[in-house]
Amino acid sequence: MGRMIHFEIHVDDMERAKNFYKNVFDWQFEDYSEYAGMPYFGAITGDDQYPGINGALMQRQSPSPAPGQSVNSAVCTMGIANYDETEAKILENGGQVAVKKYALPGMAWQGYYLDTEGNILGIHQPDQEAK
Repeated sequence: MGRMIHFEIHVDDMERAKNFYKNVFDWQFEDYSEYAGMPYFGAITGDDQYPGINGALMQRQSPSPAPGQSVNSAVCTMGIANYDETEAKILENGGQVAVKKYALPGMAWQGYYLDTEGNILGIHQPDQEAK
């Protein structure tokens, strides 16, 4: 045991966050608020035939992270097909660059962004030609 099976992203504005992740990554959501006792939406992140996990957006229970604050939780990184297109979607939907695109030589393009709720997320495009 010990394999990650679920994630939760804490958000201030549930509708804004749902729109961001739907528009950028095409996630779908199911309302589990009644079971959780707070705003809580299950995130279906893709087709089960591909590797990955599902998770949730949940109502933040304390103040949002301050700009420039160090990371105090896990960072979710999404596998993507086209780095530049995904970055454009992130920025068009209210996200911001945290760490600009860089090469993992011979492996991939990687970068980090702030979502609309101030959370850090990564994007990762496999590319053996990355330099």
